[in-house]
Amino acid sequence: MQKTEPAAALGAASESAQSAVPATAAIEADAGSGDALHRSAPVSSAAARLSACCHGGAKMAVLAYSLGKREINQYFNIKNAKLLASAAVIFLTVFHAASRHYGGSDTCDWLLSSGRFLGDNVWQPNGCMLHKYKSNEAKVCLGEKRIAFVGDSRVRQLFYSFVKMINPEVKEDGNKHENIPFVNDEFTVDFLWYAEVNNSLKEQLMSWAEGSTPMPHAIILGAATWSIKLHNGNNEALLQYKANLTAISDTLDKLTEHSEVYWVLQDPVYEQLLSDSRKMITNEQINLYNEAAVSTLNNSKKKVKFLEASRQAAMETISQSVDGLHLPESTRDVGAMILMNSMCNKILKPIDGSCCQNAPPLSVIQKLTAVLFLVSIICLLILSYSRHHKSKPITDVESLEEKKPAIAAIHLNSKGSLLAILKMSLIMLYFYLCDRADIFMKEQKFYTHSTFFIPLIYIFVLGIFYNENSRETKLLNREQTDEWKGWMQLVILIYHISGASAFVPVYMHVRVLVAAYLFQTGYGHFSFFWLKGDFGLYRVCQVLFRLNFLVVVLCLVMDRPYQFYYFVPLVTYWFVVIYATMALWPQILHKKANGSAFWNLALLLKLLGLLLFICLFAFSQELFEGVFSVWPISKLFELQGNIHEWWFRWKLDRFAVINGMLFAFIYLLLQKCQVLSEGKGEPLFSTKVSNCLLFVSVVAFITYSIWASGCRNKSDCNEMHPYISVVQILAFILIRNIPGYTRSLYSSFFAWFGKISLELFICQYHIWLAADTKGILVLIPGNPTLNIIVSTFIFVCVAHEISQITNDLAQVAIPKENGPLLKRLLGAGVFLVLVLVLSKKE
Repeated sequence: MQKTEPAAALGAASESAQSAVPATAAIEADAGSGDALHRSAPVSSAAARLSACCHGGAKMAVLAYSLGKREINQYFNIKNAKLLASAAVIFLTVFHAASRHYGGSDTCDWLLSSGRFLGDNVWQPNGCMLHKYKSNEAKVCLGEKRIAFVGDSRVRQLFYSFVKMINPEVKEDGNKHENIPFVNDEFTVDFLWYAEVNNSLKEQLMSWAEGSTPMPHAIILGAATWSIKLHNGNNEALLQYKANLTAISDTLDKLTEHSEVYWVLQDPVYEQLLSDSRKMITNEQINLYNEAAVSTLNNSKKKVKFLEASRQAAMETISQSVDGLHLPESTRDVGAMILMNSMCNKILKPIDGSCCQNAPPLSVIQKLTAVLFLVSIICLLILSYSRHHKSKPITDVESLEEKKPAIAAIHLNSKGSLLAILKMSLIMLYFYLCDRADIFMKEQKFYTHSTFFIPLIYIFVLGIFYNENSRETKLLNREQTDEWKGWMQLVILIYHISGASAFVPVYMHVRVLVAAYLFQTGYGHFSFFWLKGDFGLYRVCQVLFRLNFLVVVLCLVMDRPYQFYYFVPLVTYWFVVIYATMALWPQILHKKANGSAFWNLALLLKLLGLLLFICLFAFSQELFEGVFSVWPISKLFELQGNIHEWWFRWKLDRFAVINGMLFAFIYLLLQKCQVLSEGKGEPLFSTKVSNCLLFVSVVAFITYSIWASGCRNKSDCNEMHPYISVVQILAFILIRNIPGYTRSLYSSFFAWFGKISLELFICQYHIWLAADTKGILVLIPGNPTLNIIVSTFIFVCVAHEISQITNDLAQVAIPKENGPLLKRLLGAGVFLVLVLVLSKKE
């Protein structure tokens, strides 16, 4: 349940009430996502802000600051950024595809040959992700198989690390120079003592190849140090070693026809710790023996696999060896885990084990989706040709002026829609290549405090740099809510890519951010319905389309269930609940309740009813699962065949939405009673009350942070989270809004990201992160910092373009007339049922 934690954007949620309250924005107003990042305040206004208190150098500094922002925004705008991102995508795709095709290596080669430590004994193969196998997974993979480890004491170490993944209780108490069996009910793993490459080893290999003894499914062998030791490292021993390897090479090739054969290259030694009897085993000698093994066994067929990555890991840790020869346990575990990934990934196909896995085959739904995109492209080409040749201007008889025929406007509208679909199809192709095809590399996450907090500091500095005057100074005005969503989304993105969920205090603070998104959902939708009373089908469809369009397309293209993008189902569910609460009888609106204590009380009773409904579900998991396990509802909320994930997500922030609704009601009531002072520069309340509330808010905010920082167990803290997360949310709102000065400013940098926060949340799954958020997409191999910069730049540009496409298509897909709208809803329903039926058959 504790998978990568949420980041999501409200998109339509808090934007529902634009015309009702300035704090929220309508979907239509969100079209194009604005470009707050790339507009700058006039230079004169920036200078005027400080003219009353600043002189000389200070004024020049303000002028230079504003000029600098204007200069940046003049040359770096979103249009140019998208062109640059498109060029980068094309170049990187061609580069990686050519590298894969002509390089001759695959992820199995990367897994076995190279890698690096991320820290704390976490090994990262170059270009792919290493799955950490558990005992039950290893048993499933090795069922009815025979595994043989053949070699000296170093191979014996590898053997013990391997079997401890299957049974952690195994003790290393076998005789040192004898065979050691490990027998399970379904499979066997044996260690066979052969300290040298000699005739005895050759006979054993031949007995397997000729069938006189059962052939193992995998053979892991290696030896050299005894040959060096017994012959005191002379050249004759090395020549004999080569000759013996040549003698067994044909047998090994024969074995590879039915078994996986791994040759373990010799690890380095720490010469200062070697005993006198082992002083002749030097790293120079080991390198010579490894070269001999590679040159002899690495024939053109490349059937024998070389385990070289464990040698690279040993180079960094051999100094921790007890005797200078044998590896520390953590390092030999790396070699065992590499072997397990090499053998099992292609069988179990773990999502976070991308090494040794081929791209999954296309499902029926994916094939049909590709056909639909292709048909749309063909229609666009036909329409463009038709419009160019047939839509000629006609002359008005009376005015003698040329005018476009009516059909031209229809063509123009259709062309715009098809052009948007064409863009979407190309973007989806990029999504597929990033996270489903064998083109781009993937690496695992690794958390350190610096990888989380340094980017955090950097984005907040940028946020402060891009500050503007708000157009209005009401509590939670539009710019401020966009800013709030923006900085929260950026924090959560950093949280995801840094793997910070491993650090419980950060995890608990991010949980508050997720609750704050849901709080805004309740606040925004309640405000709109309360003030406007617009329960029309058009508005509902606009919201649902805005929230779900990208997710539905990704479900089809990436072959993932709807619940996989869990926050969108969560926000969609709560929108429906809010709509039902406000629309059902008795409909209590602002106009009806104006000045009437009875209707205000009645609304509070409706909210109380909603609270009881939530509590009923929360304290009866059986009822919850019974409701959401009914087909076809279950297909929307199931993940991996059950709704446990949906239950966990729903329960975790179950009170956030109703908290937002109640806050909106109280705020609008206080506003109606003229209790609040929302003028520019004015404190929200009287000076005494404002100072008191501000002090309490700061104390509450810090108190929650202290509590969250003391959390050590996620499960225990998650139990408390639904009840107390609202404390920090309300504290933040009051701290941000009570002082008139802070309420009058906002960060256009954060607000820009807030406008596309929905797309940022969803797109990160596949084109910024990788392996369904378990890893990190690698566009620039070998340079993690540059890779993050490039992939982030492309990711943000794609998210912005999808936001524009969604808003453009929403105007066409959701007509205002009820007749055409009902027909399209019927078509969408048929399409949805068809998809659910096809997914059920697969």
